[in-house]
Amino acid sequence: MDINFRALIFILFTFSCLKSFSQKKKEIKNLGIKSIIVTEKINGKTINDSKTIYNSSGEIIEDWNYDKSGKLKSILKISYNSDDNPIEELEYNGLSKLIEKRVYKYNLFGQKIEEYFYDSNGILLKKTNIKYQANGLKTEKKIFDASNNLLATKKYEYSIK
Repeated sequence: MDINFRALIFILFTFSCLKSFSQKKKEIKNLGIKSIIVTEKINGKTINDSKTIYNSSGEIIEDWNYDKSGKLKSILKISYNSDDNPIEELEYNGLSKLIEKRVYKYNLFGQKIEEYFYDSNGILLKKTNIKYQANGLKTEKKIFDASNNLLATKKYEYSIK
């Protein structure tokens, strides 16, 4: 096996392990981390991989992703309610053009009960309704198109010890 090939495999393996080891919300908040920038150095060239920006609660408010050459691929901006539940996500392409908007609604228990997906022009693409058992476990998720036609139903069944 060629030494350069082995080195490349080693770098990719190491990078994937490091990337999977992410900071937890509590650590982000307690350490006062405002952002994390991940870069990769290949053949002496530093390439952007990702940039994540956090609010004071440790929640992600912006997530920047780059392609393998380091070019900006997408930006996700997230807004939260007072309970730190995401209520809106705006996804942009690498040219900062809005691709999709997602809006989330919650019940009094903080459970997500509705999701709305809009295109870049604000036109509804689809929506979901989510139901829960009294104990808080999700039981059903129904997906509808923009005309309120049922597209799919997901059922959740639990086996409990």
